Amino acid sequence: MWCVAELNAEYVRKMEDVLAICEKPFKPSEPVVCLDEKPIPLHAEVRAPRPMRSGHGVRRDNEYKRCGVANIFAVVEPKAGKHLTCATPNRSAVQFATVVRNLVAAYPFARTIHLVMDNLNIHRMKSLTDTFGMRYGQYLWNRLTVHYTPKHGSWLNQAEMELSLLSRQCLAKRRIASLAELRTQTRAWARDANRRKLRINWNFTRKNARQKFNYSKESY
Repeated sequence: MWCVAELNAEYVRKMEDVLAICEKPFKPSEPVVCLDEKPIPLHAEVRAPRPMRSGHGVRRDNEYKRCGVANIFAVVEPKAGKHLTCATPNRSAVQFATVVRNLVAAYPFARTIHLVMDNLNIHRMKSLTDTFGMRYGQYLWNRLTVHYTPKHGSWLNQAEMELSLLSRQCLAKRRIASLAELRTQTRAWARDANRRKLRINWNFTRKNARQKFNYSKESY
């Protein structure tokens, strides 16, 4: 179910901007990349799971040990099937800056990198300049063309679909006890997704939005 805020001029402007960039045909020199993050609780088994039997899955004890919380940055180029998703200790400004640095390094020949993300306070140039210094931080930020989703418009970010894929195909109901193990599993999933060039088929367009929310471009 979508949770859409009041449809005002700012919401429409940002929604149309994100949808317009998603409608663009695939262009290697201007990749469209989506970024989002999600906390991941870490749980350890208290008792070893019982081995599988024919016709039955692994049986686990209901009891588990809490081992803190880690984070996953979902980073995906939907049209190319390129996945840079990774696990981090947290979602701090430093971790965001490191993810952006790795993202820029992955597209050395791009004219610009269109980056779709929400309005989280760390999603700013300040995170990069505080982490890497003014000169290099500004260089990294200038390699991006940022497209912010509107407030209460995170459903426009295809990185949410990346997180859903990762959750279903990799994490599922498994109990992961450490950041190291989470990193291993996330990297393995990303490698496989890249090998298969797993793309996201996004079909919601500006025309669909105008019909769905009953507005015209001229009215805003």
